[in-house]
This record gives sequence, structure tokens and C-alpha cells, in this order.
Amino acid sequence: MTGLDTKPRFADPDAAYRAIIEAHRGLSENESADLNAALVLILANQLGDLALLREALVLARATLAQGHRK
Repeated sequence: MTGLDTKPRFADPDAAYRAIIEAHRGLSENESADLNAALVLILANQLGDLALLREALVLARATLAQGHRK
């Protein structure tokens, strides 16, 4: 059984997606990668659970292997 909650949690997931995309507007590829890295570290800290972080990393890598990049 998973400890990671993968159910949609945003009332408006499209707005959340747009906010992420907008944060990248005007950035170079390197700046965009740096923004993603900073965001991951901030959200990982918010999560605050190493086991859940590891589970999320496995899930994220699995989506890449399945060709579900966004």
C-alpha cells in the first residue's frame, strides 16, 4: 500500500498548471531547470517525509519511463 496521496487535490488543476507554466515564462532553459530544482526542494521540504519523498521520486521516474513527460 502506498503512503503517497496521488488523488487530485487542486480545486482547479488547470489553474495550478498555468501558474507553473507562467512562472517559467521568459526564462532560459537553464533558468527554467533551476526554477524546477528550487521548486522541487521547496515542495520536498514542505512534504517533510523522506519515505514519501522516495516514493514520489519512484513514481516520477516511472512516469518518465512510460513516456508521460509534460
